[in-house]
Amino acid sequence: MVCSIAFEHAESAKLLVATGNYTSAVSLVRLQYEALVRAMWLLYAASDDAVSKLMSELCAESAQKANSIPMLTEMLEKLQGKAPSEALEMLREFKEYSWKPLSSFVHGGIHAISRHSKGYPKPLLIQLLKISNGVSAMAGMLLVILSGDARQQGKIPAIQRAFSECLPEPKV
Repeated sequence: MVCSIAFEHAESAKLLVATGNYTSAVSLVRLQYEALVRAMWLLYAASDDAVSKLMSELCAESAQKANSIPMLTEMLEKLQGKAPSEALEMLREFKEYSWKPLSSFVHGGIHAISRHSKGYPKPLLIQLLKISNGVSAMAGMLLVILSGDARQQGKIPAIQRAFSECLPEPKV
């Protein structure tokens, strides 16, 4: 379910770029990343109680209880030693380099104000779309794991190879 939310954010970001609503598009990439982290945390590190809080029927009481689940940094910490190390490293790297600028867009900070007033260079928009595609690829990998279908293994890396120009540059 949470992977589907990440995919929705990715699709919406692309639609917003296509219509010239760049500031909102950038903000959605942060939300897409957060949904992916939450999905991984739910699979690998969340307690049964935390999962129940998020999966319960929505009402004022359940919403209040769900507010007690960990924030993003704590989720990343709890994934240590539980999630695949390569995936966790990618999530941490994203946070290290992208979190503060993306937060600035979400909260109307200096990045948002500057880009909104001065424009968005084409390379920045291309990078944004590649980053979003990379987050989507990770969500796809998580769905392959969740499916438990061995026939699906290897499909996401094949897609990544076929569409490498649409993804972030691999770390050397």
